[in-house]
Amino acid sequence: MFWPMLAVALAFLGIAVLGVLAARVLAEVRRLAGQVSESSLRISRAAEDLERAAAPLAAASSQTVQTLRQE
Repeated sequence: MFWPMLAVALAFLGIAVLGVLAARVLAEVRRLAGQVSESSLRISRAAEDLERAAAPLAAASSQTVQTLRQE
């Protein structure tokens, strides 16, 4: 009777360990998802800033090309 009880206890312990590990993985996945979301927002803001900064440069470049064509 000892060996079957030991087997059941070890099986329960193994399932408990897997449950704890699954909870830790879930917590890390949620943390990673938050970081990915924050990074995505920062990239979007940076792209918008770059687009706004490039607009005057593109206009000046266009005027320079037109001036060079007229010469």
